[in-house]
Amino acid sequence: MYGDTDVMRRHADRLREQGVDLRALADRLVAQTESAGWAGRAADALAERIRERATHLRDVASRHDDAAESMDTHVVEVDRLKEAIADAERRADGGREVPPSGHKDWLTLDLPGR
Repeated sequence: MYGDTDVMRRHADRLREQGVDLRALADRLVAQTESAGWAGRAADALAERIRERATHLRDVASRHDDAAESMDTHVVEVDRLKEAIADAERRADGGREVPPSGHKDWLTLDLPGR
């Protein structure tokens, strides 16, 4: 059988959770730097570096979201193809040589009613 869509969905959910965690980390880093009560050129330089790092973290979080969306799209397609294979298996007449159960060749097999 092909991909386990439940596992893929859980992985997509984990990617989204990691994105949330990365955004929260970025926010905490900026907030901690701003509340440090430190002033001067070094403090300004540190704050700027932290803001840059936070921007990078947020960009990575967005990529996690994009990856999760891509996985969701893929899961829908895998489920659709698995259902199409199962439908072809149900409609097959047992008198001919057929692919093994769940095989992708069911999608190209010439069956009655197609």
